[in-house]
Amino acid sequence: MLRPPLKDYRRESKILNNRLIVASIVIVILTLAVISRLFYLQIISYEHYATLSQENRVTLVPVPPQRGVIYDRNGVVLAQDAPSFSLEVTSDEVDDMDAMLKALGEVITLSEREVKRFRRELKQKRRFEAVPLRFNLDDEEMARFAVNRYRFPGVGVKARMVRHYPLGELGVHALGYVGRINEAELKKLDTNYSGTTHIGKLGIEKSYESILHGTVGVEQIETTARGDALRVLGHILPVAGKDIYLTLDINLQAVAEGALGGKRGAVVAINPKTGEILAFASMPNYDANLFVNGISYEDYDALQTSLDKPLVNRALQGQYPPGSTVKPFYALAGLEYNKIKPNDTVSCRGFFQLPGVAHRYRDWKKEGHGSVNLDTAVAQSCDVYFYTLAQSLGIDAMATFMGQFGLGKKTGIDIPGEMSGAMPSSAWKRKMFNQPWYGGETLIAGIGQGYVLTTPLQLAAITATLANNGVQMQPHLLRGTHELGSPTMTAKVPEISQRVPVVNDENWRAAINAMVSVVHSPRGTAYGMGARSPYKIAGKTGTAQVVGIKQGERYKESETPERFRDHALFVAFAPVEDPQIAVAVLVENGGHGSSAAAPVARTLMDYYLRDSYPSSRDGQTGSAGIRSPVVTPTPAVPALPATTAPGSSL
Repeated sequence: MLRPPLKDYRRESKILNNRLIVASIVIVILTLAVISRLFYLQIISYEHYATLSQENRVTLVPVPPQRGVIYDRNGVVLAQDAPSFSLEVTSDEVDDMDAMLKALGEVITLSEREVKRFRRELKQKRRFEAVPLRFNLDDEEMARFAVNRYRFPGVGVKARMVRHYPLGELGVHALGYVGRINEAELKKLDTNYSGTTHIGKLGIEKSYESILHGTVGVEQIETTARGDALRVLGHILPVAGKDIYLTLDINLQAVAEGALGGKRGAVVAINPKTGEILAFASMPNYDANLFVNGISYEDYDALQTSLDKPLVNRALQGQYPPGSTVKPFYALAGLEYNKIKPNDTVSCRGFFQLPGVAHRYRDWKKEGHGSVNLDTAVAQSCDVYFYTLAQSLGIDAMATFMGQFGLGKKTGIDIPGEMSGAMPSSAWKRKMFNQPWYGGETLIAGIGQGYVLTTPLQLAAITATLANNGVQMQPHLLRGTHELGSPTMTAKVPEISQRVPVVNDENWRAAINAMVSVVHSPRGTAYGMGARSPYKIAGKTGTAQVVGIKQGERYKESETPERFRDHALFVAFAPVEDPQIAVAVLVENGGHGSSAAAPVARTLMDYYLRDSYPSSRDGQTGSAGIRSPVVTPTPAVPALPATTAPGSSL
C-alpha cells in the first residue's frame, strides 16, 4: 500500500507570496489609474464637465418678444398684439395622443389641417413644451372644453398674444399682415426668432420686420432626465419691438376706399413737399386677420378665384396705360425741347394722318376740336394736338423726358412688390421684342396708350413732382419709430429722389395752368368736378382702352360688357398756389375719368383740406357710398425730435 506524498509547504508558501506580490502591484497600478483619472476629471477638466452637467439639467427656453404696434400718423392703432385663447397640448402628460385627439374632436371641432399642423410641430418641440392645437377659441368652445376638461389631462386653454388688425380690411394693402413662419423662412432666420411663430409676410409688416420684431428673451428651466420641467432658475426678459408710426391718415384712407363705391380700382394720395403717402387704397381688399393663424382653404380659395382679384395690390402692382393723364407732361416736354410755344395752334378735324399713310388716328371727339393751343388742348384733352406733338418730339425724346419724372421706373416706396410700368423707346422695343419702332406707335404713346404703362403709385408720384416744380420727394409710408420709454419719435427724414431739369420756369406754369383749365374752365373735361371748389385744383382726366377698336368703328360704352370698358383715370393736386396733396385715381372699367375718377379725387381733397377751406365740407364729400371717418386718435403721438430736417413737416 502506497503512502500519499508529503506536502511541500515551503514551495507552496513561495507561490502564494509571489501571487500576493503580483496582486498588490496590480491593485496599486489600478488605484493609481483611478486616482489619476479622478484628478483629470475633477481638477484639470472641471470647467468642461461642469458645463456639460449644467446643460444636462438646465434647459434654455426662448421667450418671444411682443411685436411693435403700428399707428397711423395721428396715433390710431392699425396693428397690435392682442390676447387670443388657444387650445394647447403638453405631450408628456398625454398617454395616448391618437385617442385624445379623437375624443377631443367630439367636444371641439378640429380640422384635418389643424391636426396635421399640430403633429408636425409636436415633433419639433420638447416633451414639456405646450403645442397649440386650435387657435382663436370662441366663448362657446371654451365653455364646452371647461365642462369636459377632466377628460383631457395635458390639454389646456392658454391666452397667447397674436397679431390683430382692429380695422380689419382698412388699409390692408399698405399694412400687409403677419403669418405663421413656414419651413423656407425658418431656414433663413437666426436665433433671435427662437420661440417666435409669426413673421411679416406683406406690406409694412414685412418691410419693417426687423424693427417690429424685437429681441428674444430666455428662461432657464431645471428639468428631469425625462425632460420634465421642475422650476424656473432665471430669465432674461425679451425686448419688445419698436412701435411704428405711418404717414397714412387712416380717416383719409377710409374716405378713399369708400369713395370708390365698391368698384375695382386704386387711389394714392401724396404730400408733394415730403413724399409722405397720405392714402394708399386698392379695392377690393380683404381682412388681414384671416391670415394671421393660417387662412382656411375655403376662404383662401374664395380670394384666389374671385374675378375681382382682392389679393392684387392695384396701387403698387397694377400696370395700366395712363391715357391722357400724361398729356401735361408731354406738353412740358414740347416746351422744353422748343417744339411748341404756348400759343402755337393746331387744327383738329377729328383725326390725324402720318404723311403718305392712309390710316387715320382718331380723336376722341369725332367732329374735332377746331383750332387749339397748349392750354385748350390739355383742357379739352385734344388727341390730335398730342399726335402732332408726339410726331415732332419722337419717341426717344419722349422717353428721355418722362424718364426724368420716373415714368417706367419704380418709385422705391418702402413696401415690397412694386412694379415699374414701362416708358417705351426704340431701344426698349428692340430689346423686348427685337423689332423696330414705328411712327404710328409714337402717336399712340403720345396719348398715353400702347406700350406706355404706369402704376397708380407712380402716377401719383409724377403728379406730385409736377406740383413741386420738378422736385420729386421719395414716396414713403414710414413716418417714424418709437421705442418704449422714449419721449420722442425717431423721425423719417424726407429725401429728394430726383429733380427734373427744366430750363424755363415759365414752362412749369404753362403746363400747370393748362391743368387748372381742365378743372376750372367751362370747356375743361373735369369742369363739373371743380364746380364751387373753394380752392384751386390742377388736374387731368384720362381714359385707358382695355380692348382695341377697329378702324372705322366707334366705342360704345353701353354696348360693351362691363369688364371690357375703358379704365377711368384722374390726377390732380391742390391748392395750386401751395400744393399740399397730390392724388391719382384709377377706376377699372369706369369709362370716363371725368365722371368716374375725378369725383373720387375731389372727395379726398375736400376731406384733407377741410380745416384750411371749411366750405369744402359742403362740396362732394357727402356722395353716396363714401365711408365716414371711422376712428379717432386715442394714444398721444410721441413728440418729434427738436432737430427735424428743414421742410420735412413731419
